[in-house]
Amino acid sequence: MFIVTGGAGFIGSNIVAHLCEQGKDVAIIDELGDEAKWKNIAKHVLEDVIHPDQTFEALERHRDRVEAIIHMGAISATTERDADLIARTNFTLSRDLWDWCCENGVPFVYASSAATYGDGDEGFNDDDDAASMAKLRPLNAYGWSKWQFDCWARNQVDKGRVAPPRWAGLKFFNVYGPNEMHKGSMRSVAIQVFEQVMETGKMRLFASDHPDYEDGGQLRDFVWVEDCARTAIWCATEMEESGIYNVGSGKARSFKDLAIAVFNAMGREPVLDYFDMPDKLKGQYQYFTEARMSRLVAAGCPVNATPLEEGVRRYVQDFLATDDPYR
Repeated sequence: MFIVTGGAGFIGSNIVAHLCEQGKDVAIIDELGDEAKWKNIAKHVLEDVIHPDQTFEALERHRDRVEAIIHMGAISATTERDADLIARTNFTLSRDLWDWCCENGVPFVYASSAATYGDGDEGFNDDDDAASMAKLRPLNAYGWSKWQFDCWARNQVDKGRVAPPRWAGLKFFNVYGPNEMHKGSMRSVAIQVFEQVMETGKMRLFASDHPDYEDGGQLRDFVWVEDCARTAIWCATEMEESGIYNVGSGKARSFKDLAIAVFNAMGREPVLDYFDMPDKLKGQYQYFTEARMSRLVAAGCPVNATPLEEGVRRYVQDFLATDDPYR
């Protein structure tokens, strides 16, 4: 049985969908609350649905059946200000799950983040030696918590301490795809474009305040969520070289490219409007992210990145434009 924490969340529920389609037994750990997160898992028969408060009690109950823990549960809002809450959720819980996997010989895959790279001045190279990781300076408490656990995990291995038999930290870049309805302002730009076009017929993007970039020309590494799910499962079941890896497309594309892809998938002529970037973002806004993917490829990962236009077409036509947009 696979345990997926954050299993009703965005990336987690897509991992659950893939595992269930493969005929695997899956239990999730998540807090469903009073939102619509339950719809993300409504199509799949699960072995267990566990509240986070019961995590380790449930792990003991299922101890003999657990094949891997895929840990996607986290506070992922970059705007969260309670650093104590972030540390407990994103670092302490991850550490305790790591320890449980060590004690029970269970593979462990967890969500790191491209937010560990901060403003990107040190590049987006996922070298996971201690010296390279020490150079990174995340810009917010969320990114810091992910960086902190990456460093802790690497330190355990470097000092010869016990580690899970297979482990991976995955630095997800700008993920888009089904089952992100519940994320509010943290949803991908792809769904925001779709909704704005449906409501107004056009899309508003940030104008550029950087001389090297045109309006809408800010660049991001957009990655289709199913590529993320397949990568996480491969890491949990087949990878031989444990470590911390980027998960992106490996190709930076502009917000304008993304918006045009959504218009095309909707069968509409692109209508773009630009507005000034808020003062609070000027001088702090990332204009470029692009995952180096060579290490994951060299490790043998068989997942090929889905081109932006194809991923957006599938997202729009197979999900957003239907009566049932859930995976």
